[in-house]
Amino acid sequence: MSVTSPSPLDRALARAERGGRLDAADAEALLGATGPAFERVLGLASRARDAGLRRAGRAGIITYSRKVFIPLTTLCRDRCHYCVFVDTPGQLLAAHKPPYMSAAQVLSVARQGQALGCKEALLTLGDRPEARWDEARAWLDDHGYASTLDYVGAMTRLILDETGLLPHLNPGVMRPEELARLRDVAPSMGVMLETTSRALFENRGEVHYGSPDKDPAVRLQLLEDAGRARIPFTTGILVGIGETIADRAESMIALRDAHERHGHLQEIIVQNFRAKPRTAMQHAPDAQLIEYAAAVAVTRLVFGPGMRVQVPPNLQDAVELELLARAGADDFGGVSPLTADHVNPERPWPHLDDLAARTAELGFTLRERLTAHPEFLGPEWISPALRGPVDALRDPDTGLAREGAVPVGAAPGDPIRHAGAPASPTLSAPGGLIAAVIERAAQDPGSLGDDEWERLLTATGDELDALVDTADDVRRYTVGEAVSIVDNRNISSSLFRARGGAEPGAYDLEGLADMARDAWSLGLSEICVQGTLAPGEDPHAYLDIARTIREAAPGIHLHAFRPRDIADLADRTGLGVAGALEAMRQAGVDTVPGTGVKILNERVRQLVAPEDLGIDRWREIVRAAHAAGFSSTSVLFYGHVETAAERVAHLRELLAIQAEAGGFREFVPIPLPGGGTPLVPGRAAADEHRAMVAVARLMLTGKIPHVQIPWPRHGRAASAALLRAGGDDLGGTLRDGRVGAASGVEAGAELPVEAARALVKPLFRPLRVRTTTYGDARCVEVPA
Repeated sequence: MSVTSPSPLDRALARAERGGRLDAADAEALLGATGPAFERVLGLASRARDAGLRRAGRAGIITYSRKVFIPLTTLCRDRCHYCVFVDTPGQLLAAHKPPYMSAAQVLSVARQGQALGCKEALLTLGDRPEARWDEARAWLDDHGYASTLDYVGAMTRLILDETGLLPHLNPGVMRPEELARLRDVAPSMGVMLETTSRALFENRGEVHYGSPDKDPAVRLQLLEDAGRARIPFTTGILVGIGETIADRAESMIALRDAHERHGHLQEIIVQNFRAKPRTAMQHAPDAQLIEYAAAVAVTRLVFGPGMRVQVPPNLQDAVELELLARAGADDFGGVSPLTADHVNPERPWPHLDDLAARTAELGFTLRERLTAHPEFLGPEWISPALRGPVDALRDPDTGLAREGAVPVGAAPGDPIRHAGAPASPTLSAPGGLIAAVIERAAQDPGSLGDDEWERLLTATGDELDALVDTADDVRRYTVGEAVSIVDNRNISSSLFRARGGAEPGAYDLEGLADMARDAWSLGLSEICVQGTLAPGEDPHAYLDIARTIREAAPGIHLHAFRPRDIADLADRTGLGVAGALEAMRQAGVDTVPGTGVKILNERVRQLVAPEDLGIDRWREIVRAAHAAGFSSTSVLFYGHVETAAERVAHLRELLAIQAEAGGFREFVPIPLPGGGTPLVPGRAAADEHRAMVAVARLMLTGKIPHVQIPWPRHGRAASAALLRAGGDDLGGTLRDGRVGAASGVEAGAELPVEAARALVKPLFRPLRVRTTTYGDARCVEVPA
């Protein structure tokens, strides 16, 4: 009787079941598993992960690091075909970007992150740009640095001394002497291996061709050198860039072999390729989910229970994240409440509260860790020079981040003269406003008094240019380069059955359903509804409007009803504010506009808009909406009778409301129609708007992340200019649609995506089509 030999997959599964050491052939077989065998691989990986967490004393915990992302330079000598992070000197010049972040800019981002409770500063940059670009070499020479890595060391020391944030360095390939020097200023470092495939490096047209630092041999040597230097190191593989399954298996084994020799790999990142516009691979398919999940699971099985396996949460949706948890992932890496993912700018970070809730749905608890994992915080791994900063943030029992710990620098407030960093430049501009005030606004906005913010609002000439440039730098290094827009249409609830249907643009419920279906068929993601119902209309019609849209277009986001509209619903139905908000939720409303008052000042309201909702009532409703889980916009109408002090007071009140529940997603400074009164007599309207946008960016940074430019009020050319003053969003496309076009609040004013693309093209910034809540809808290519 013949005996059938087990297949390579069967042998690999049996070995994994026993906890045996897998080889490259085993890994390749497991990576190709399908059907029940794939489910078995997931189960084995999940059990191995759970066993490792129990052994580490943190069963059921998935970790992350709360960080700021500092892109020290986007110049690089490599030419990776999928990278959107890197710029050429010409692109930098066109986009008004410096070759390197200055010490002041680095410190601005670090201090903002410190204020938000971050404990990690991730420094990412291109590989040795001075080896390719004369502009990089000239900048380093002018600033007194021997190399880019010399500058990395100086900025790392600056961050430590001034803020206490723990640096994690990702500067590309480093030599042994550079690793040794940087070990005293960074508790951890990292470089992605990506793949051991030599074909992708050596063959013309492949993703790593022409990129000397992507030579697999060079990267593997770096891992050896980092291990000998006793540096906690992060590395990993990139799935879907043209490598074969055999390449993936060999990459995993090569990493494991290095770790077995030195024990220094603190985590393995398994990252999925996402195609990006403006790259050679922009039309390549994203990594397939099943292949990606298999790579996560097999990485877990190759390394065993003790390794931390990381997946980036901003590159996954909810379904994908659930599968990756089943595949044995136990870490989400760095997540920032302040800065964009500058390497993947089209994929915003999840809000940490949302990530915690999603993690709980997966059956785990989300816990914050430091940049070095608990197992790598002992004296063998951490330089004595870093012992104090690390211990200040470390929980002595778990080794994770100490709850409530706030990083504090060794010498906060000292001049920027650490490790060779030059003193901050001081600009004496006409009128006596020095750059130090502007720098304080960028680095520590809470330290400015009202009189200083008022002075910034009234800046002119060189002062205003310095203010605008600084605000745009803060925008660049926090929310990133992308300009966002939501593809939407407006519908005025005031036109519902207005004058018995005789008002131009009036509609009934049947017409409303047609408009909603039309919006959905056009691919729009949002319908915005606002406006008080026509006199005599049943107030329950607000809820009828919401239900009709939700039933006609179940997948569309309903952004509906200003505080004034909510007050009308609450008062005339007897529901009260809380009851009205709950009824709106049940009817299908997702978020609410925060409009309804011009400025939070009773004197101004009485002079300009006495018919507006009372300010106290507006505060009550906005606070109640945020407490009930509705997020909203925030606005300021300016350019009428208000003073600079009243504008500042309005922004301070928005910040106070934001501190309660965090419900404002964006701030929209809107010039009042018919206004046009400047704060400074004779100051040009363009300068009035630039000052308002710049001060909003600086004052609200880290609290209200997005500053929207209301393009219908400014026009397209002026809106583009204001995007260079700190703005990062254009609001909505305001599509009229094919049905009921005249029913929009701003009918006839459209900015379709292609027109928005043309608007931002001269700025050399990508356009991102977003959801109402700033998730990713789709990324639109803007050619350089």
